[in-house]
Amino acid sequence: MAAPSHELIAILDFGSQFVQLIARRVREQKVYAEILPHTTTAETLRARCVRGIILSGGPASVYQPGAPTCDRRILEMAVPVLGICYGMQLGCQLLGGKVGAAEAREFGRTPCRVESRSPLFEGIPAETVVWMSHGDHVASVSDEFETLAQSENTPNAAVKHRGSAFYGVQFHPEVTHTPFGPHLIRNFLYRICGCSGDWDMKSYVAQAAEMIRGKVDRAGVVCGLSGGVDSSVVALLLHRAIGDRVHCIFVDNGLLRRGEFEEVSQFFGREFQFHFHPVDASRRFLARLAGVTHPEEKRKIIGHEFVAVFEEEAKKLPDIRFLAQGTLYPDVIESTSAKGGPSSTIKTHHNVGGLPEKLGLRILEPLRDLFKDEVREMGRELGLPESIVGRHPFPGPGLAVRILGEVTPKRLEVLRAADAIFLEEIRQAGWYGRLWQAFVILLPVQSVGVMGDERTYENVAAVRAVHSSDGMTADWARIPYEVLDRAASRIINEVRGINRVCYDISTKPPSTIEWE
Repeated sequence: MAAPSHELIAILDFGSQFVQLIARRVREQKVYAEILPHTTTAETLRARCVRGIILSGGPASVYQPGAPTCDRRILEMAVPVLGICYGMQLGCQLLGGKVGAAEAREFGRTPCRVESRSPLFEGIPAETVVWMSHGDHVASVSDEFETLAQSENTPNAAVKHRGSAFYGVQFHPEVTHTPFGPHLIRNFLYRICGCSGDWDMKSYVAQAAEMIRGKVDRAGVVCGLSGGVDSSVVALLLHRAIGDRVHCIFVDNGLLRRGEFEEVSQFFGREFQFHFHPVDASRRFLARLAGVTHPEEKRKIIGHEFVAVFEEEAKKLPDIRFLAQGTLYPDVIESTSAKGGPSSTIKTHHNVGGLPEKLGLRILEPLRDLFKDEVREMGRELGLPESIVGRHPFPGPGLAVRILGEVTPKRLEVLRAADAIFLEEIRQAGWYGRLWQAFVILLPVQSVGVMGDERTYENVAAVRAVHSSDGMTADWARIPYEVLDRAASRIINEVRGINRVCYDISTKPPSTIEWE
């Protein structure tokens, strides 16, 4: 989405899984950022009147044949450039430095020493910690470079080119594990690029509504409503943009949590003044999933079936030409690069990779460039109640990706019961609002137990609770033992079919939040 009326920072995408985090960190500083392909030319950037350029990280090595590069003339523009990790290595190589494989790779939190009082490090302690993730490094630079920071294994942890406005950092300031990262990005935006900070969510809502009106024209739109914050925000945004030409379709795919279909139907059918169409399609979804165990196949089946239902329902409505979805950037970046960058696929999301090629409706994804916390901010701006804004994320494929192995009605009922107990205990302990996400996974594992002096051989359940700010990184929640004890005890005693409960203490990365 273009923002010609605002200051613009262009982020060139070289395939980093965290590229959208960079845009998010910039937008947090009240400056508009847009992700562009790494092939974007200097002429295009000049025409967009960019105030600064950021070169993202990426999985490649800059010295390999065919490695992604950028228009070298970008470094000759009178516009500041910040290279991050791969972006730093590429900029240094283009400006005469040498990049090679490091003798000692650096992954994770790394002590770093600031060597210069550059504007980039203004207000940052001389001894600090950064998040590194690299096997290559800038081995040497010419006298035209100034070293700004060092780590034990990386003598050029940050550099500045004396003859241009190029800055480079080997670490990742965009991730939460670099404590002063937001400060460094703010320094780049305000002290180096001269930004004033003229963008906020209210502006974004106005731009998004204008984009929808321009794309939709006079046509009607069906919105895939799940009752979660993402699709609810899409529904309100569409209603603001095109009024009663939006029709919200809520599909019960048989994979919802306990009581969810009734709760969502009651809430949206009563509270909002737009067209609401609940559809019970649970039998057809479960029939398609019978015998399927591979997670990617599950996701694709669910995606195709969702679209089929929407198409069928759309034919009953007047002049429907678009299908709107609550796709967010974490969905996109884990499925494929949204902006043409050479990133790797982590998993297919049903509303990203599961759509058939010949779709009878055009896709509308107004939240595609946003993270969950930004969507919540938009929801508040649109007047969505906190009970919806604050809901934990729930995957589009629903409980199908929380049942490892085949999805059956019996296994769904077991998982629903366990999940309801866990969430109830989390809420009663005052932890629900402190967590990004909490849920139960039913494993394809059975274990021996003893109940009433009898041997049992039943399912194992895993409970998962994490802290996160954006869904791209997450840490497991240190929930009090007594809360976990009550939840596990209730699950084992009240849910017939489970005799063991485990707690997932994995972080993202390397694990994902969901198990499938």
